[in-house]
Amino acid sequence: MLRIHNIKIRENLSDEQLISFVLKKYKIESADMLDWHIVKQSIDARKKADIFFNYTIDIQIKDETKYPHIQKIEPVDIEETIQNSINASVISSLQSEPSPIIVGAGPAGLFSALTFIQNGICPIVIEQGAPVEERQKDVDDFLHHKKLRISSNVQFGEGGAGTFSDGKLTTGIHSPLCQKVLREFVNFGAPEEILYLSKPHIGTDNLIKIIKNMRNYIISKGGKFYFHTKFVDFTLKDKKIHSVILKNLENNTIFEVDSTHLILAIGHSSRDTFELLYKNGISMEKKNFSVGVRIEHLQEMINQAQYGENPKLTLPPADYKLAYHSPSGRSCYTFCMCPGGTVIASSSEENTIVTNGMSNYLRNGTNANSALLVNVTPEDFLDTSPLAGIYFQQDLEEKAFVLGGSNYFAPIQKVEDFLHNQKSSTIGSVKPSYLPGTTLSNLNEILPDFVSSTLKEGILYFDNKLKGFASPDSILTGVETRSSSPVKIPRNEHFIANIDGIYPCGEGAGYAGGIMSAAVDGIKTSLAILGNTIH
Repeated sequence: MLRIHNIKIRENLSDEQLISFVLKKYKIESADMLDWHIVKQSIDARKKADIFFNYTIDIQIKDETKYPHIQKIEPVDIEETIQNSINASVISSLQSEPSPIIVGAGPAGLFSALTFIQNGICPIVIEQGAPVEERQKDVDDFLHHKKLRISSNVQFGEGGAGTFSDGKLTTGIHSPLCQKVLREFVNFGAPEEILYLSKPHIGTDNLIKIIKNMRNYIISKGGKFYFHTKFVDFTLKDKKIHSVILKNLENNTIFEVDSTHLILAIGHSSRDTFELLYKNGISMEKKNFSVGVRIEHLQEMINQAQYGENPKLTLPPADYKLAYHSPSGRSCYTFCMCPGGTVIASSSEENTIVTNGMSNYLRNGTNANSALLVNVTPEDFLDTSPLAGIYFQQDLEEKAFVLGGSNYFAPIQKVEDFLHNQKSSTIGSVKPSYLPGTTLSNLNEILPDFVSSTLKEGILYFDNKLKGFASPDSILTGVETRSSSPVKIPRNEHFIANIDGIYPCGEGAGYAGGIMSAAVDGIKTSLAILGNTIH
């Protein structure tokens, strides 16, 4: 296999045109080529007058010795690597035991279940929310009729919180399992381009279909899903997990299921579950997280700021990622930027306002939005409990509910007014996308002073990096509090908590931050149970 880096393309080419260009440029005879694929595609827009696509391409050749000037690589088969290190005796033992139980059907839980299925183990997945197609109806009911279903919403339900997001698959982790996650998404219906784009995303519309396909596959191979079912307790035998106690939310019946392996893929918003675990002696720690607002601009303005006025190429909606470090020691940064998206109501508790961002695959909405966040540390919490971060979040969410009018309308403010600490009285060129509705407000009234002041510094700083970021009509929508879990559940090198047989997993347990890293952690947790040590 030959790998060619830094292929600069300054026009929009089809795949056929691209490979023809590469063969000609690098003097490779087409008859020698057996196969080829794109490894990576990115956009270099540092010079607005010379924007180009940058490709890395692998080409399989009959006789590599004919092309000594091109780098040769040995492809790594991650599936083969996994199977070669699976412990067969562990598999046999697990097959004779009660099914492993996975609490939570977000990316961590789903990929944990898929990993078991692929190795002959049939798990049981417990999800308090609805199947994804029913969950879509619950979300729409809240957005359009203000009817909040606390067990099935943007935070809870099959697919997890990431389902109603941009579907970003970027991550800061460097694991060979990342490629496995991408390939599984493609297997279940994602576009193949996620395998090579430098900033892959799926979009909510695609995720809904993909998640349903994953669930149906797991069921077809013997896995089970209990929807509308809440994990309410567990029992121990000889200091090891023995069973879980579950509640059917549709008929309020309690039942028990035996298991010696309990994976907690509960997500970052399962506050009552955190309370339950803490009460039952699961070790838990406070951790850093971030809070702030959503900021909306016209997508056209972001495109112009990033690509210039008349780019020669046909380019996707532009994004951005910005960070600022204040002299105070705080940081302000953008997170989960959604090109052509909407700000979505993400409350999971009554009488609270929580925001997030969402995009469909085409990212063809009028506005761009992003979280604009400031870091929070345990020193900021008034309570010494490991759950103090939860109480900090709840306080902000309840204040935002009141400021918005106590009717699930979100408080909004123009950037110009936020910087001058005055309530907004009009809306300008940027129209807020948040549903059920919005209320003109002064967000300074509810944000902690250190958050407000750092946000203001960050907005002005970012305007120097991205022209128009601080434009007066840009809209701030409050509040964003669920960027990551406020707690961490410690686990040892075998992924086990302080109680044997309990495996904290994914974003809720403090080991992931986004769809990709959560999915990888789900795989790793199941592999740890299967006797595998891939990291």
